[in-house]
Amino acid sequence: MATPVAADEAEDAFVEANIIGIFYHELGHALIDVMQMPVFGQEEDAADVASILLIDQLYEPEFALQMAYDVSDGFWAEAQMNRDTPLPYWDVHGPDEQRFYNTVCLFYGGDPDARDDFAEDMGLPEERAEYCPEEYDLASDSWGTVFEGLGGDGVPMAFRADDPATFTAQLIAAEVEAMNADFLLPTEVVVRAEACGEANAFYDPSDQSITMCEEFEGHLRELYALLNE
Repeated sequence: MATPVAADEAEDAFVEANIIGIFYHELGHALIDVMQMPVFGQEEDAADVASILLIDQLYEPEFALQMAYDVSDGFWAEAQMNRDTPLPYWDVHGPDEQRFYNTVCLFYGGDPDARDDFAEDMGLPEERAEYCPEEYDLASDSWGTVFEGLGGDGVPMAFRADDPATFTAQLIAAEVEAMNADFLLPTEVVVRAEACGEANAFYDPSDQSITMCEEFEGHLRELYALLNE
């Protein structure tokens, strides 16, 4: 039986939102490096914050809201996929369930009156929701000055791909082009889309590059299927 078009579109939207969210996360690492930002706490947490703030600030409210649903659901699906695996407390990343609630809280805090349904849909406890506007303001004050400084005589990001026709390569190429119209960095950051042998993405400070692994698309489609079982 053929998959309905609407389902295909929803799956593609989920994959796109999460690939963009992951790219923004890695861009957060790049900014911390090339702008020599001090980080008080886990850098992975700071990169997560950068990701959701960029989604909130770069997209029209309706699209940002749908992306926030999809990115949050991505963390939740990761947690469910790994529910039988012991939590790696040694890892630099926080548990996926915590990243889920942090993402929901931060996005909700950016406009609590308009996003009350979002918080309710995602099961954000009132005990946490009460502090989310303050969390957003603090995050926006911290990252906002960084975003505002990306311009002037800076350098645009470069994009390279093993196969420019893939889903990931086309999506990231368009995103890099769009961001270069608004943001310029102190030094060139190269963004690559390539096969890595695993579903991954990472920033390499040794050559100031972001790698988006092609395998992430398939992994995200598995997560979408898990969410819709």
